[in-house]
Amino acid sequence: MVAFTLIHVLYLYVTTHRGRDYMSKKENITVQGTEIAVLTHKQDDYISLTDMAKYKNAEATGLVISHWMSTRYTVEFMGVWEQLNNPDFNVTDFSNIKNESGSNGFVLTSKQWIEKTNAIGIIAKPGRYGGTYAHRDIAFEFATWISPEFKLYLITEFQRLKSDEQQKLSLEWNLQRTLSKINYRIHTDAIKEQIIPKEVTRAQAAAVYASEADLLNVALFGMTAVEWRIANPAKDGNMRDHATLEQLVVLSNMESINALLIRQGLAQSERLVHLNSTAITQMKSLVNASVQKRLT
Repeated sequence: MVAFTLIHVLYLYVTTHRGRDYMSKKENITVQGTEIAVLTHKQDDYISLTDMAKYKNAEATGLVISHWMSTRYTVEFMGVWEQLNNPDFNVTDFSNIKNESGSNGFVLTSKQWIEKTNAIGIIAKPGRYGGTYAHRDIAFEFATWISPEFKLYLITEFQRLKSDEQQKLSLEWNLQRTLSKINYRIHTDAIKEQIIPKEVTRAQAAAVYASEADLLNVALFGMTAVEWRIANPAKDGNMRDHATLEQLVVLSNMESINALLIRQGLAQSERLVHLNSTAITQMKSLVNASVQKRLT
């Protein structure tokens, strides 16, 4: 009963912190008194140009961004970035914009840039996280135009944010690993009680435990521990040490399910089919949920 209590506590801690911190779609950093949003968009970090522009002129952020985008250097820089990162970039329209840039009366807005060139380095977000955002590479260039000092503070705060996220990710992974180990103890207790005969040698008992561990490995990872080591000779540890968070969650669930199936008297072959089906279903749900969160 104590083990199940620990499992629930750890699971609630992980899921609560995942939604609140690491998996958050929007974070804020403060640069020289200005609060700036950092948005996750298609697995990349985008920084709010609208918030950054407030440092220069809080009453006319759109005008500040437009002035910066209308310079020839900015147009050339954004064009090079898009050509390196965007296979669908409209090079023809970019050339026309570049030829016009720097001339008297030339004005370029983020909306015009996106619509004419199919750019991805700058995005306009309506609604909850509204404003103009730019990929961090481009945002740092905008910060240079605002002020070299502002740029240095921005980079420092952004790096601190990324460091904090990595620490939270590491904590979450370790908690999931701990959860998996607790469930593993429940799993091995079920094996000891239901599968292993009363009088066996330690070597025989270890063989049964390894067999049951590989039952889970095959159901989830598609290979035994020995097969994984052969396929990954340069990696330290075992396949579970290199598992994703989603795999660790499913593994933890499978250990509890297998313990129940063992007590119900199901043969190993039957349990393998059941566990593999469970692994496929749960991994699809977790991966789809993760993708959906990244796209929203």
